[in-house]
Amino acid sequence: MYAIAGVSGNTGSVVANTLLAAGKPVRVIVRDAAKGEVWKSKGAEVAVASLDDRAALAAALKGTAGAYLLIPPGGFGETNIPANRAKTTQAILGAVADARPAHVVMLSSIGAQHAAGTGPIKHLKPLEDGLRASGVPTTFLRAGFFMENWAGVAPGAIQSGTLYYALAQCIPQVATPDIGKTAARLLVEGAPKQSRVVNLAGPADLDLQDTAAALSKIVGKPIAAVTVPPSAMVEALVGMGASREIAEMYGEMSEAMNAGKLVWEGEPERGSITLEQRLGQLLA
Repeated sequence: MYAIAGVSGNTGSVVANTLLAAGKPVRVIVRDAAKGEVWKSKGAEVAVASLDDRAALAAALKGTAGAYLLIPPGGFGETNIPANRAKTTQAILGAVADARPAHVVMLSSIGAQHAAGTGPIKHLKPLEDGLRASGVPTTFLRAGFFMENWAGVAPGAIQSGTLYYALAQCIPQVATPDIGKTAARLLVEGAPKQSRVVNLAGPADLDLQDTAAALSKIVGKPIAAVTVPPSAMVEALVGMGASREIAEMYGEMSEAMNAGKLVWEGEPERGSITLEQRLGQLLA
């Protein structure tokens, strides 16, 4: 049995669907029982648990050959982020200690080796460290920048003819379907002898100009790329309704990207989905 969290999101749903398609037993973890009905119809077991609830999550993980776990993103208006992430981290670590699944695949990120200065990514290090110390074999799936992050700014870029973003470097970008399929494969392969990191990028590392060019090909019109300072992105996010805490967190991540701080430890595996393919799917 494989327990899968995040099935209402981009990666967990792919993990669960990939395993079910391969005939593997799946137990999806959902916060709301109603969200489990569609998974029941596909043949999955349903466990109702919040990732903040140690006891309920431990029950969902009990007796599993593998579990896919992640720290879910907060909402656009979220505040008290460090406390919220610490609460989730401690609940997950407690549940893993209680249930002892045979293998954990944790969704992590490029740059997760850093404890500070990386925006949302820095909150992954305590979970990585805790899982390493747990004695439960864990695969840390460190993914690059999600291609899906462009979906929020693409319509404005198409309308205006200019893609504005606080990106001044070439970065690894990866599609969430590639992440989900890789996580499913790692679960089926089974537990490593000791915890390990698997890095995952898309077919090629890309900069802002490459992203604008991909959009241009999709819509058939020229789109320019303009790099803005992270401070400008922070104010733009606040203007769009983000909490200042969220906006500054993502501004810090952009600063880390532009400073070259977000790097792999070891070489990455490469997914197959290109940015042009993924943006085409998202904009269809």
